[in-house]
Amino acid sequence: MTYQPYEAYKNNSVNTASPGELTLMLYNGCLKFLKQAKKGLDESNFEWKNVNIQKAQNIINELMITLDQQTEIGKQMLPLYDYINQALIEANIKNDAEKLKEAYSLVQEFRDTWKEVLKQTRQQKYGDGARV
Repeated sequence: MTYQPYEAYKNNSVNTASPGELTLMLYNGCLKFLKQAKKGLDESNFEWKNVNIQKAQNIINELMITLDQQTEIGKQMLPLYDYINQALIEANIKNDAEKLKEAYSLVQEFRDTWKEVLKQTRQQKYGDGARV
């Protein structure tokens, strides 16, 4: 077995990340898979599109499962995640680029908001020297 430094780095990043950082990683991964799905759709590679939409759906499902339903924000996010999931199902079944774009836009907005929350939390915790 050969040593793969990038794989070791990725594994270490995940193993040492805070819950907030893990959520950010999930959003980024979802966006990556949605880009790949769009590429598959554009190239009429429907298997590639399907595989990547399913990967994105798995991430959305994970985000849904880990929501704290006791909080107001958790109660508000669940239907939004469900909406994204339904858009992805429709995009996959109908090869609908608009639904894929809509899902991407929503995930990107959530990711950008989450990134800002992490940044502000770090600034409050560590001062102005923290960067995300």
